[in-house]
Amino acid sequence: MTEVNLGINSFRDLKVWQNGLIIAHEIYLLTKKLPREEVFGLSSQMRRAAVSVPSNIAEGRSRGSRKDFSQFLHIAIGSLSELETQLLLLEMIYPEIKVGDIMKMINEEQKMLAGLLRSMKNPVSPKTQIPASP
Repeated sequence: MTEVNLGINSFRDLKVWQNGLIIAHEIYLLTKKLPREEVFGLSSQMRRAAVSVPSNIAEGRSRGSRKDFSQFLHIAIGSLSELETQLLLLEMIYPEIKVGDIMKMINEEQKMLAGLLRSMKNPVSPKTQIPASP
């Protein structure tokens, strides 16, 4: 098995994880403003998708292998797409709720995740080298 060594000690050191956590926090704040009827509907779905992003980054990083980390990063990207769709629907149903700022954050997170995946496929610096296990 190969280990993931990105020059970090913990998933908490990853900027992409930190941003994912901020997105999840923003979604929680946003969904608190929704009508009570959405508690078990869109609100719940959005919270689950948002929490999935940093959670999958953390779990993938903690697994230790490039293959596992990559798989969990793909899941995080899928969760961001899910969240993006839910935000677009939210804006259609509740036009008074503006989601532009959070959509920008999601777009940036998608780019960061895609970049991280690319860097894992083509390591170019010592920070992204993946040493073989003994």
